[in-house]
Amino acid sequence: MRRERSLELIDTQSGGDVSRVVTEGITALPGRSVLEKARYLQTEGDGLRRLLLSEPYGDPAMSVDLIVEPEHAEAQAGYIIMEAMGYPMYSGSNTICVATALLETGMIAMVEGEQKVVLESPAGLARITARNADGRVESITTQGEPAYVAERGLSIEVPEHGRVAFDLVWSGAYYAMIRAADHGFELTAEEQIALAAFGDAFVRAARPGLRQEHPSLGDVGPLPFVHFMGRVRTLEDGTVESRSATYVHPGVICRSPTGTGTSARLALMAGRGEAEPGFTLETISPRGNRFVGTLLGETAVGDFPAWNSTTTGSARLMARSRVTVDLDDPLVEVEGLEDLLQE
Repeated sequence: MRRERSLELIDTQSGGDVSRVVTEGITALPGRSVLEKARYLQTEGDGLRRLLLSEPYGDPAMSVDLIVEPEHAEAQAGYIIMEAMGYPMYSGSNTICVATALLETGMIAMVEGEQKVVLESPAGLARITARNADGRVESITTQGEPAYVAERGLSIEVPEHGRVAFDLVWSGAYYAMIRAADHGFELTAEEQIALAAFGDAFVRAARPGLRQEHPSLGDVGPLPFVHFMGRVRTLEDGTVESRSATYVHPGVICRSPTGTGTSARLALMAGRGEAEPGFTLETISPRGNRFVGTLLGETAVGDFPAWNSTTTGSARLMARSRVTVDLDDPLVEVEGLEDLLQE
């Protein structure tokens, strides 16, 4: 008897980063909050992440978002984020994609014009403003995790690259923030292979002994991201922009500037007195895709001064599909997967 299961997917992209939204085919996960469900998936059901981000079903440069029941009364849906590095607590590009997919498929009823949506991520509530016209989501502005500078003025010796200075910032995951120009990068498309090699060497050198604790979320795992910061430029019309690149360990350079990378950058600038509430920074990825980050105001995370901000971007739906999972296929890792799939 053939052991086949199926998954319903909506493939989306924001700033060129592909997010595969899983809407049906997974059994209800244990846990009340989305964080508890994500922890269960991480420890007992990682086969879903491996399946959809690995050949022949996917690619490590993609992300996966599983729609789940939220715990919080304000939230209209919950979502668990899965990437090559594991399970980030929050992601700007994934949130933009999930909100767009839910609205454009009618899973959340769309309202013409400006619409408020609340989603529950593993980190907590993402408060979203969607701008809709003619049945399409034209833009998403999302406020997620407050960002804070966890450690300043760190440095590590990286083989073949010498000593690398960085700051450690939390914005939904920990980011090592590195000045690109210090290492000869202009953050162009042609540099992506070199950036990935640098990021890989840096993460492997920096991880041992580096902070993994969040004041309220506990152990959030080893360093997953490096954000390369370009020079800040102010254009004639007053727009402030900066090239940027985010490395996701292992081996991925994001096509988008990343929402959490942008909010980490804003928190770092605010902590240095370089940005005040209302300040807007347009970040540009090596492929030329753009997000807009806006600094809102100061708050606190545990004992750390922190900053709220929003990220604005847009997403597009690319495909709606039913994926067949053959559990007898030798290329399918059944462990951590079979018990998740609905029969």
